[in-house]
Amino acid sequence: MILYEYPFNERIRTYLRLEHLFRRLGELVPRPHPIDHHYALATIFEVMDVAARADLKADVMKDLDRQRGALNGYRGNPAISEAALEGIIGKLDRCFDTLNKLPGKAGQSLTENEWLMSIRSRVGIPGGTCEFDLPAYYAWQQRDAASRRADLERWASTLAPLAESIHLLLKLLRDSGTPQKMLASHGQLQQNLPQGRTFQLLRLRLNPELGLVPEISGNRLMISVRLMRQDGPDKLQPSTEDAQFELTLCS
Repeated sequence: MILYEYPFNERIRTYLRLEHLFRRLGELVPRPHPIDHHYALATIFEVMDVAARADLKADVMKDLDRQRGALNGYRGNPAISEAALEGIIGKLDRCFDTLNKLPGKAGQSLTENEWLMSIRSRVGIPGGTCEFDLPAYYAWQQRDAASRRADLERWASTLAPLAESIHLLLKLLRDSGTPQKMLASHGQLQQNLPQGRTFQLLRLRLNPELGLVPEISGNRLMISVRLMRQDGPDKLQPSTEDAQFELTLCS
């Protein structure tokens, strides 16, 4: 099954983008090739760009505190495992405290590294990191893989509190939903959302054997899913066939 996710607000959209970048970083750093480490460093710069929003850190800490308050309300509930509950609340506490101790925005300490910032200023220019433009960076790329990896891990560690917080918040959000089997009649589904609840994330699982791609849109009142089929190598056309998929709304 292929999983597609659709955020209902800009805050969750930002969280998903950061999660995507942190996953990419986790894949690239362990690899030995200089090209992989070049793109790992470029990914660190992308995280810094996304995290540059002034209110991001405050939003994450507010969400951590909100989740902590909600879970505290389950204390004493005989249907809830106290050990599991305390474990999750403990993780929320640690993430909140670690993020709170982080000075400024995520990765702010890296902006004081002139060598890194010289690379950052050119990484978005096509071919801008050639050896004649950045000889010191080229020399770094010729070092052994273990040395480069240690540098990347040191730089990425400044982003770790944000990464851990985003991972935990998205896990709790995803766990809040209940999957349901849905049918797209003639390739389309429109559904009103229950009143009185604010959903933040839609998750859709689709069998890849169907050869379909979902186009998702939605707001606080309704969602719409249109299934598309590949028509030739570079074109999508609306499907007119009935198709089943799994839908989860997370709040």
